[in-house]
Amino acid sequence: MTSLAIPRGPRRIVCLTEEATEWLYLLGEEERIVGISGYTVRPRRAREEKPKVSAFLSAKIDKILALRPDCVFGFSDLQADIAAELVRKGVQVTIFNQRSVEEIFAMLYQVAAMVGRADDGLRRLETMRARLLEIEAAGRALPRRPRVYFEEWDEPPISAIRWVSQLVGIAGGDDVFPELALQPMGKDRIVADGAEIVRRNPDIVVGSWCGKKFRAEKVAARPGWEAVNAVRDQQLFEIKSADILQPGPAALTDGVEQLHRIVLEWSRAHA
Repeated sequence: MTSLAIPRGPRRIVCLTEEATEWLYLLGEEERIVGISGYTVRPRRAREEKPKVSAFLSAKIDKILALRPDCVFGFSDLQADIAAELVRKGVQVTIFNQRSVEEIFAMLYQVAAMVGRADDGLRRLETMRARLLEIEAAGRALPRRPRVYFEEWDEPPISAIRWVSQLVGIAGGDDVFPELALQPMGKDRIVADGAEIVRRNPDIVVGSWCGKKFRAEKVAARPGWEAVNAVRDQQLFEIKSADILQPGPAALTDGVEQLHRIVLEWSRAHA
């Protein structure tokens, strides 16, 4: 027993979603990763270096077990079945369920602590937080805040999840469906009456259709939308799902920066 070492966190990690993978790479701990989600695009080299073992709602359990992970990171209740199956096979599984900016920060800190990089992780998170505060201050200084409709999916239309709604606010805009943003599940953020989007008359429309290309011309051609400010002023934009719908480093950096640029350009032209 005198030679027994105390493990410094898991050494063989499978990441079922992208945000944990990106964060571990940013921390310089990518050697711990032995498997990733097939949807991972950040960082791009992860796709070349790591075996892909899962989608979002499904996973190759046998392939994961063959990698001999000592921890699996996942996200949300939607991966509960995958997690349960792995737990029954004796695998340690940590499922995060972050839905807000604050919860994203908490999740990232916990992952950093789990791999022995709490101090470095905290420094990086403080840098992200400081930039968010700068963006928020610039947004508050705008002469007028645009109304923003963020669409996660088009058929049926699904509005922004909570962290995206919060980032819209930080970037200087106002989410036109703040009440739906409080709902964690996509099915509960469906805009049941599409005419309600027209009635709320967004100044800006941002599309991020969960991995499929946003079609601004298709949105502009929706019945009754010709009178919407965003259509009239050609303020329809795409932010890639990997940059904004991943509840991790991407949303807190590239995602919010893109939102802020869109709002600032609108303000210069229309406010």
